Amino acid sequence: MEFAELIKTPRVDNVVLHRPFYPAVEGTLCLTGHHLILSSRQDNTEELWLLHSNIDAIDKRFVGSLGTIIIKCKDFRIIQLDIPGMEECLNIASSIEALSTLDSVTLMYPFFYRPMFEVIEDGWHSFLPEQEFELYSSATSEWRLSYVNKEFAVCPSYPPIVIVPKSVDDEALRKVAAFRHGGRFPVLSYYHKKNGMVIMRSGQPLTGTNGRRCKEDEKLINATLRAGKRGYIIDTRSLNVAQQARAKGGGFEQEAHYPQWRRIHKSIERRLHLSSVSFRLRILLTMQGMRLNHFIHGMFVEFPFFALGFPLREGASVLIHGTEGTDSTLQVTSLAQIILEPRSRTIRGFEALIEREWLQAGHPFQQRCAQSAYCNSKQKWEAPVFLLFLDCVWQILRQFPCSFEFNEHFLIMLFEHAYASQFGTFLGNNESERCKLKLQQKTMSLWSWVNRPSELSKFTNPLFEANNLVIWPSVAPQSLHLWEGIFLRWSRSSKYLDEAYEEMVNIIEYNKELQAKVNILRRQLAELETDDGLRESP
Repeated sequence: MEFAELIKTPRVDNVVLHRPFYPAVEGTLCLTGHHLILSSRQDNTEELWLLHSNIDAIDKRFVGSLGTIIIKCKDFRIIQLDIPGMEECLNIASSIEALSTLDSVTLMYPFFYRPMFEVIEDGWHSFLPEQEFELYSSATSEWRLSYVNKEFAVCPSYPPIVIVPKSVDDEALRKVAAFRHGGRFPVLSYYHKKNGMVIMRSGQPLTGTNGRRCKEDEKLINATLRAGKRGYIIDTRSLNVAQQARAKGGGFEQEAHYPQWRRIHKSIERRLHLSSVSFRLRILLTMQGMRLNHFIHGMFVEFPFFALGFPLREGASVLIHGTEGTDSTLQVTSLAQIILEPRSRTIRGFEALIEREWLQAGHPFQQRCAQSAYCNSKQKWEAPVFLLFLDCVWQILRQFPCSFEFNEHFLIMLFEHAYASQFGTFLGNNESERCKLKLQQKTMSLWSWVNRPSELSKFTNPLFEANNLVIWPSVAPQSLHLWEGIFLRWSRSSKYLDEAYEEMVNIIEYNKELQAKVNILRRQLAELETDDGLRESP
């Protein structure tokens, strides 16, 4: 298919662009295969370059011969285009609708994008499983790398390499995979070097109504416990939902077969509920005087780390799963590592976390992020699961502003690229699909762009001071806030916040320079005192 077939009118003059907090701009509107571009001949006027993949929905209206298109974006931006001529307006609207809903992944912009920057680091090889395993192998010899899923033969949503107990061989893993939903057998998510506790994740066991067992599964899970220790199986479904799953062939672990483990059901909202909440949030944001922090606590940001409270405080090992193990499970394992692991609060550590716990772990980004809050024709597999995770991280960052190396802009950037990007990092639903699409050969990694010094400076938190302690956030209603940087970014001016942030950065930089000068003076004074002492000595 040629993009030209979808573009009925490639160019229209005298189009007027309206955006909040910007003056109206008149210029020429152009449609390409991947971008909507409005350019103006006015001096000092910013051009509009909008990826078609960022467009969530459009509305049309007409007054006489003047047509208006309201474009609603996946990043919650709303822009208005006034287009002279009804036919031109209808053609533009029809073309945008077609170009923003391409069926083939290979037609998307990452396959056509060519970087204009020098590639210093190949982001596709920045966070390989072997490299992550080296961080654990120095502290324990009880785990190993398994290649049982080579060529994705055992589990299509797992990577080819996983970390499993050394005492369990690959043949046993195959049997466990047949006992777990989607072949997602328990694998290591996190190893705590100080006390040896581990966090594992998996899919639900396929016990069914007849209480099916798998001795290899029981052996694998028990192999992760140290002598005399107990563990917790955290099911992210309510007990009622988990029992209903048994009738469909799924289920949960029977404690009689896992006597060293205690099962806890801690319900985390399912993706269908999240989609409806996202829609209601968009409606509420248009209202004035809403107590949004209570809405967030009650309906949108129901913190997944509720589920990990006392097991983590006890230093107990944990197995986490819901139904598939690709959504709420990953939210919990990721947030647990934000709380426990200082490395996850650094820029590269957080990137590694996203790679390991979301991309390689099989979160279906292509399905979940296909549309956003404004789309009225959502599919059942669409949900803002990753956005919820980023929102939770922002809430923790807000409570511990000095413990994170990255700032809010870093989280916003990740949200934007998950929904629309020139990079291939978030394409596909799992590693198997990315391999078939040959993303490493045909697209650029987001990390190749982010990890350049010129970009890192934009995402670095000036208040950062390394904190090696566990951080426990408050989840009281008064502690939670609407993430205005995401939900109100395009409807409220950030001028004064930006000015305050710049002033804070300037003060911090000035203090650093002043401290550096003080240190130099101290060294010079110490050298003078040493010289005087040498001259006075006999």
